[in-house]
Amino acid sequence: MAPRRGRLRVAWWSGERYPKVLFGLFLAEWGAWAVAPPDRLTWLAENALVFAVVPLLVWTWHRFRLSNVSYTLVFVYLSLHLMGAHYGYSNVPFEWVRLGTERNHYDRIVHFSFGLLMAYPIREVFHRVAHARGFWGYYLPLDVTLAFSALYEVLEWLFASVAAPEQGTAFLGSQGDPFDAVKDMALAGAGAALTMTLTALIGWRYNADFWREWRASLKLRRSRPRGEVTLAKWRRGR
Repeated sequence: MAPRRGRLRVAWWSGERYPKVLFGLFLAEWGAWAVAPPDRLTWLAENALVFAVVPLLVWTWHRFRLSNVSYTLVFVYLSLHLMGAHYGYSNVPFEWVRLGTERNHYDRIVHFSFGLLMAYPIREVFHRVAHARGFWGYYLPLDVTLAFSALYEVLEWLFASVAAPEQGTAFLGSQGDPFDAVKDMALAGAGAALTMTLTALIGWRYNADFWREWRASLKLRRSRPRGEVTLAKWRRGR
C-alpha cells in the first residue's frame, strides 16, 4: 500500500531570528545555572561539553548553518545538561528523577535524551556533507551517536582517574552501579534508534522517493574491492 502524501506547514520558527533567540535563551540559562553550584570543579568539568559545542555552533552559523529543527533539539539537550552540571548528575534534587526508585536517574534520562535529541542533527550533517541517503541516512546517525556516547564515557574515566581523581565519584555519577557506563550507552542508542525510526516514518509519509532512495543506497557502486587493490593502483601511479 503506497503511503499517503501530505503537505507540511512551515512553522512560525522557520526564520533566521529563531536560532538567535535560542542562543540568547541559552546564555541566560547558562548564567543562571552557573551561580553557586555545590561543587565548582565538577561544574567546570561538566561544562566542557558546553564550552566545546556552543562555540562550534556559533562559528559554523554562516559556514554551515543547521536547520531550526536541529538547533531546537541541541538547545533542549544542552538545557537538560546544564541542570545536571549545576547539581552534579547524581545529586539533582527533584523527586521525579528517581522514577519511583532509590536511585537518582537524571543521568540516565539525559543519556537517553542525548540519543533522542542529537541523532537528528547528526543525521543532517551526514545528509548534507556525505550525501548519506536511504539506509545509511538512518544507520550512520545511530552509529555515530553510540560512538560519541562511548567517547564521553572514556573521557569521564580519564578525568576521574587522571585529571581530578578526588572528584572522580562525583563526576562519574555511577552511584555504585558497575554497569553504569554500559547502561548509559545503551540508553543513548535507544534514544537515537527511536528518533531515526520516527524520522524514517516521516520520510515514508512525505517523501515520494523514500523507497527508491532506500533501495539505491544498498546497491553496490564499485564491484572491485579496496584495500590492497587500491594501494597497488596508487603505487603504479594510476
